[in-house]
Amino acid sequence: DDDMGERVVAFVQAAPDVVADGGVGPGLADELTAYARERIAHFKVPREIHFRDELPRTPTGKMVKGKLRDEYAAL
Repeated sequence: DDDMGERVVAFVQAAPDVVADGGVGPGLADELTAYARERIAHFKVPREIHFRDELPRTPTGKMVKGKLRDEYAAL
């Protein structure tokens, strides 16, 4: 981000039975944004939502946030 150096971005792995692209009606990204706006401060709501088939995890199941940050910075 030009002002703050970083921005709030969400990486989402949708459940197997959920269509991430939306299909008919509002998309999942719009639903997630609306949900977040009702529950958290506006500056904490992700400005971008990226859907992935799988999120990078350690063998114990913990998400590797640094890998996501590095991949996003390379975009």
